[in-house]
Amino acid sequence: MRFLTIYRPESGVEGGMPTPEHMAEMGRMIEDWTARGVLISTEPLTPRDQCARLRLANGAFTVSEETVRAGGFAFLNAASKDEAIEHCKEFLKVAGDGTCEIRQILEFEPQPA
Repeated sequence: MRFLTIYRPESGVEGGMPTPEHMAEMGRMIEDWTARGVLISTEPLTPRDQCARLRLANGAFTVSEETVRAGGFAFLNAASKDEAIEHCKEFLKVAGDGTCEIRQILEFEPQPA
């Protein structure tokens, strides 16, 4: 199963530069997860003041600068939601205080023609 995880840091500068030690520790975890087939992809996100939220309601678009705090995302392979939770616990120990939202990616079987 594949899961999307979104990390929301509790404190610190969103989109800020981590220390070299923190980068090295995160790099080791990313290498390990990639080698084990856990990590599909991961990227950091820009701070909220560089983002926008677009909404369509009753045929009219509105653009807002109001977005939720998010530090980054990852796509993970896991056998179950419980396994994805365990991976996110491991991640949070490295990333620091914050929240990981975990959402399973729906996968549909191709229908015969």
